[in-house]
Amino acid sequence: MISTIIPCYSADTSGVCSALYELGGMVIVHDASGCNSTYATHDEPRWYEMQSMIYISALTETDAIFGNDEKLIADIVSSAKDQNPKFIAVCGSPMPMMIGTDFDAVAYEIEQKTNIPTIPLHTNGTRDYIYGASEALKAIAERFVKPAERKIKSGVNVLGATPLDFKWKGTVSHIRQWLEENGLQMISCFAMDSSLDEIKKASSAEVNLVISMSGMETAKYLEKAFGIPYVCGVPVGELFSKKLAEKLHESIQKRQNLYPCTERISGSDTVIIGESIYSGSIACEITMQKGYGCTVLTPLPYENSVLCESDSTLKSESEIREFLNQIISLKNPASVITDPFYQFILPEGATLIKFPHFAFSGRCFDQRIPDVINRNIKEFYHD
Repeated sequence: MISTIIPCYSADTSGVCSALYELGGMVIVHDASGCNSTYATHDEPRWYEMQSMIYISALTETDAIFGNDEKLIADIVSSAKDQNPKFIAVCGSPMPMMIGTDFDAVAYEIEQKTNIPTIPLHTNGTRDYIYGASEALKAIAERFVKPAERKIKSGVNVLGATPLDFKWKGTVSHIRQWLEENGLQMISCFAMDSSLDEIKKASSAEVNLVISMSGMETAKYLEKAFGIPYVCGVPVGELFSKKLAEKLHESIQKRQNLYPCTERISGSDTVIIGESIYSGSIACEITMQKGYGCTVLTPLPYENSVLCESDSTLKSESEIREFLNQIISLKNPASVITDPFYQFILPEGATLIKFPHFAFSGRCFDQRIPDVINRNIKEFYHD
């Protein structure tokens, strides 16, 4: 994403740390000393209330010049003996990318020396958080989820839950409650409010609910490995949440992947900017409640299967600004549902409906992130 005024989204390294934060593993970001504070300050709301083993390798200029992977491996092995984590994950930043650090080899050496499952993750600090979270969650599934002896009737895995996209406190518990109210039960959540032991049981589920693109690759893996179909959508609002529950039951019966987040009127004077599955789900609820359509604009990684034809995937600030200007010129007035920081590039005449996105504005508006799970979202409607 190219920007001169608005901020960029959280990086892939933050996506890794956020996805693995609650699973009892030790995560090492191979980067210079002090960079951990960037993640802790801007991208992690749980930092002061929940402990996690997130560390920086303290890469130096000398290490960068000469490589010195032996020091990296020795430091991680020593720390692992002290901390006794359930697994180790090693990921990179821009400098290791430039010097060509072989994270697969590093992870292999660490596992040989510690007998602790060690996962190499190929981040470089230059891509969006979804890349990192997606790779991390899929790696956890590949390494720890084994075939189940039996399926749990109406069991559901929730895939793609991180506080970078969703309100930290309340989201998963409300999804669990919504599932139970609709005759379903949560087996695990990748990866908020679930332990690694719960995630190991993921193959016993009958269907997966993908609530963000961070969970899409995990869904594809679980389908290929264990035959579990998936449904894409977030239980937003009163009507769409009911429809989404029906789609989960339908997916279980028909063994099909379903994309209810695209079953909406597309193209309108309302634009939603954000993560594609979440934004599409909000658009569906608006269509069902008010009868008008929305255009989803996602500057983040996406798949065509979760978008409608009129949706947009522009990434640069200038392109987004031009797109919004076109909407205004054709359909004045226009409403834009997005993070408050986008107000600085909105054209005159556009109405901003604030929907803070932690991966975009961090702690600036975290107290204003609304709880939209299975409840009225009238604040997003316009007359």
